[in-house]
Amino acid sequence: MYLNKALIAGNLTRDPEMKSLPSGSKVTTFSVATNRVYKDANGQKKEETEYHNIVVFGRQAETSAEYLKKGQQVMIEGRIVTRSWEDANGGGKKYRTEIIADGVQFGSRSGSTGDYNNNQESKSDTAASSNNKDEDMGSINYGETINPDDIPF
Repeated sequence: MYLNKALIAGNLTRDPEMKSLPSGSKVTTFSVATNRVYKDANGQKKEETEYHNIVVFGRQAETSAEYLKKGQQVMIEGRIVTRSWEDANGGGKKYRTEIIADGVQFGSRSGSTGDYNNNQESKSDTAASSNNKDEDMGSINYGETINPDDIPF
């Protein structure tokens, strides 16, 4: 049995670039950075960053180019491929490892937390000051209590 599967979750390091193949289908490329935090043998906190080259084809390439921006979180599911070619300037053989995406899930953009409370507080200071503590915490008021005997299943 063989398996070539990659699952990457990180931030875009640059805006996606979309091109058209001679067949007319679209291809989009971008790079994703992932971080790893660990402690070395001396107990010192260390951080490593890896950069992954991503290639997306077809309709997903179009939506990725349209909606993804530098700094945005993204999760990629795909397969790892290494291409090789001869350098045009006689520099020998060149290699590039890429993840060919089967699925792209968009995350929040850089600078936005996706937090409901932050968005609501910026809308109106007077509304926030008139709410009680539970409402400021983003709790939901369901109104009256539901009796389990009233549920039909």
